[in-house]
Amino acid sequence: MSIKMQRSALDEIAREQKKDAFSADEIITQRTLMSDLPNIQTHALIFSGIRRCGKSTLLRQFVRHTFEDVFYLNFEDVRLYGFEVKDFVLLDEVIRDTGLKVLYFDEIQVVEGWELFVRQKLDQKFQVIITGSNASLLSVELGTKLTGRHITKELFPFSFAEYLDFRQAKANAKTLLEYLTYGGFPEYLKRKLLEILEFLINDILNRDIIVRYGLKDAGSIKKLCSYLLSNNGTLMVPSKLTSAIGVKSSTTVLSYFSYFENSYLIATIPKFNWSQKAQLLSPKKMYVIDPGLVQIGSTSFSRNMGHLLESVVFWHLRRKTKEIYYFNDNNSECDFVVRLKDKTTQLIQVCWELTPENLEREINGLTDAMRFFNTKNALVVTAGSTDTIRTDLDLINVVPAYEYLMT
Repeated sequence: MSIKMQRSALDEIAREQKKDAFSADEIITQRTLMSDLPNIQTHALIFSGIRRCGKSTLLRQFVRHTFEDVFYLNFEDVRLYGFEVKDFVLLDEVIRDTGLKVLYFDEIQVVEGWELFVRQKLDQKFQVIITGSNASLLSVELGTKLTGRHITKELFPFSFAEYLDFRQAKANAKTLLEYLTYGGFPEYLKRKLLEILEFLINDILNRDIIVRYGLKDAGSIKKLCSYLLSNNGTLMVPSKLTSAIGVKSSTTVLSYFSYFENSYLIATIPKFNWSQKAQLLSPKKMYVIDPGLVQIGSTSFSRNMGHLLESVVFWHLRRKTKEIYYFNDNNSECDFVVRLKDKTTQLIQVCWELTPENLEREINGLTDAMRFFNTKNALVVTAGSTDTIRTDLDLINVVPAYEYLMT
């Protein structure tokens, strides 16, 4: 007979983890999301986001400000390898002995069937907080398994405003360039060791993609990762990537894309089309989540600052909404179309600088989108210029990114 899990071992692991987790050094930066966290007992509070973006720090701050004590367990501890749904019976006993009614679980999604346990604890009037590094925590399927009894929040690396708060600096062209260089991962900004970001990428590839999805072709995944980091802000055409990364079908490439998106390493947006089928068939634009990862992971010898700035503007929008598209009609392109409830609320064109050579192209792309969507709510975001441009449709404001990103 082989012993798989012991209650006494679970108890010891939980006590050691809690001591380590809640004695960790805090990076004192007030995250914007903090003011939006509900103290709710009837629903599980689920946090999702890329590894090392500060989820645990934020939750520790929330816990300390909200509760006297909590039960904490991180399921990615190597000592819990092999934990399965049957072991929740033992965990129940450990929780019962503590007498605590607030449960904080980290990366519980690695255990198949975890939703049943969480729903049970909610039924028993426990308050449940969950953090995880995979977007599956936000899926429609999860809502069904928890019968809708969950509230989800997403956390990203520091925004430009949070970066300034961390640095205690002001918004200007200099700090914008710094942000485009270093990005917003808290631990990296604190230590300034490139190995932190290199380890993060390897951790995502190995734990969140290769192991999670049981992939045998690790080489193709790593090639695709390098390609994505080197082509931030560009169109992704799966059929053109098969030979580049060494796979046989574009279907496989599409699956790999979804794995990278689920890990939050990238996000993609579709070309706007009134037909949903046409949207699905059109190439998507891809954005890496953080400038720091682009800088250390790209194989490109020159930085495309325009794409980097466009990426930062995208993630600024993504923190507020998921309904973002790009517009392209007869090679006339507008970078971002933001919509809400079937209505276009904003059009944004991003370029590093407006010059006599690109002015007409950039403004034409924006005005063509204004005509198409019948809206005048449009602007151009640049690295540092301020201007007003009169067109045959309306005045268009040009704003520096270091001001726009503070809105």
